[in-house]
Amino acid sequence: MATSPRPYADDDGAALYDLLNPWAPCDDFHLSHVMAADAVVDVGCGTGTLLHRARREGHTGRLLGIDPDVPSLCRARTRADVEWVEGRAVDLARRREFDLALMGGNAFQEFVSDQELRRSLGAIRAALREGGRFVFGTRNPVARAWERWVPENAAEVVDHQGRALRVEHRVESVAEGVVTLTETVAAGDGAPLRVDRGALRFTPARELDRFLAGAGFEVAERYGDWERGPFTGAEGEIVTVARAV
Repeated sequence: MATSPRPYADDDGAALYDLLNPWAPCDDFHLSHVMAADAVVDVGCGTGTLLHRARREGHTGRLLGIDPDVPSLCRARTRADVEWVEGRAVDLARRREFDLALMGGNAFQEFVSDQELRRSLGAIRAALREGGRFVFGTRNPVARAWERWVPENAAEVVDHQGRALRVEHRVESVAEGVVTLTETVAAGDGAPLRVDRGALRFTPARELDRFLAGAGFEVAERYGDWERGPFTGAEGEIVTVARAV
């Protein structure tokens, strides 16, 4: 009798995330801001790649990473010279302690509801000193990135344990700017090992700016890509540097 493949555990998923998301221009963009700030909080820090790199590059100030995913934080905690906190943006109970807050990997899109977005921005603003910066990116809805999240565009990789894997996405629904989708990790023979379901919010720039203003931010810089190209409204990314006022 054939045996079922072992499910892909949370620890495996954290390691796979790093494999699927190697260092990229967005990380260079964020790192440039981190290195220029004395006290930094990475909201949704994941496995801590950015803050690890900052230390290796010589950052001597305060670095704090917060994330709700315990397996990712376990990987992040291989460095003890960074503060690691389990939680979400709304759990960031800090007051005027940081010069810079950032969110990498388009994690900003995980604020799906208006309430969650307002509360999260409020907590981030409260953690920043006046004049502090909040740096993040979000996919521009006009580019309709979700139309490319189909099994035909699956990634085929060999993971940290030498297993051949196929990682594919399927969109379940698109409604009022929120895209619900699944990510399936399958073995080389196609047998599913893990299926995760999530939702991402696609927020237009004008609406985004209203939320930022409501939380006590003003847009200081806006780009259409991570190489600091101009934002005209048609680009795939909305890259924002907001200032706490």
